[in-house]
Amino acid sequence: MLGSFPGLNNIVETAKRHWAVYSTEKKQKTTSVAIMARAAGLEPVTGKCVVRCLWFEKDKRRDPDNIRVGIKYILDGLVEAGVLPTDGWKCITGLEDRFHVDKERPRVEIEIIEEP
Repeated sequence: MLGSFPGLNNIVETAKRHWAVYSTEKKQKTTSVAIMARAAGLEPVTGKCVVRCLWFEKDKRRDPDNIRVGIKYILDGLVEAGVLPTDGWKCITGLEDRFHVDKERPRVEIEIIEEP
């Protein structure tokens, strides 16, 4: 996913303005992830898995805990695309995060590691 997701601070600010504004933003981000997952031709996960995220930010202004809130959009988008059957306990056994800076190309790289 190119670019970045809104952080927790942005989400709270948006939700305070009006619930529908946040709802629209979430749907747009979730659908964007689903479109990219389909375009990448990701195979559906049939069992349990760990989702690893490499978060590349343009700078170090946002704290890692604020950045990783974007996982909600990612998991919901992967479910919408049919890559994950659910984003609950029956499928997801772990989430891993690594944070980096890439001024030229902020993005999130996702790796889905299926468990044997």
